[in-house]
Amino acid sequence: MQPKKVLLLAGALGAALLLSGCATNRVVESDVQAFSTLSAAPANATYRFERLPSQQVQAQMQDRLEQAATAALERVGLRRDDAAARYSVQVSFNGQRQVSYDPWGPGWGPGWGPYWGGGYWRRGWGYYGGWGGPGFPDRVIYQHQVNLVLRDLSSGQVVYETHATSEDLQPANDAVLTVMLDAALHGFPAAPQGVRQVRVTLPPPP
Repeated sequence: MQPKKVLLLAGALGAALLLSGCATNRVVESDVQAFSTLSAAPANATYRFERLPSQQVQAQMQDRLEQAATAALERVGLRRDDAAARYSVQVSFNGQRQVSYDPWGPGWGPGWGPYWGGGYWRRGWGYYGGWGGPGFPDRVIYQHQVNLVLRDLSSGQVVYETHATSEDLQPANDAVLTVMLDAALHGFPAAPQGVRQVRVTLPPPP
């Protein structure tokens, strides 16, 4: 298995994003895999969004996602034109909250650092239960995935497909959606084989 390439996106995009929470830089690391049949970026290409029936039900969330996708697609040379579209775009987001438990590690509150459990020292973050008990959440991880499919309307064929996944200690907000979509489209329309990692550092709020 080939090692993942790490790419950095920075600059004007990050400077324009505002995040709530603590005043520290938030790093979004996205694992990206794309598939393309396009040999070059189409000139003056236009598109329209298409929604699945399930996305029609969650219209408010889909509006936010498509707004972020519109900006990301514009940055790679694609322009939205519902009346004269050459391509259709389907974009989706999946988010899951995962909680892991440690039934053995003693401790009395949250924090990061070494703790004693199972007869040896370990490092971790979260809330820890007592010996032999059911335990408390070891840590909560939010798993995010954005998917984007570009289809040629004249032939009905998919010409570009891309997926970006990331894990974070915080749920995704609009800024995270934006940088994950930029990561998913990074290098469009080229699609290197395998999975590559795109890392973006978001600035703290002023």
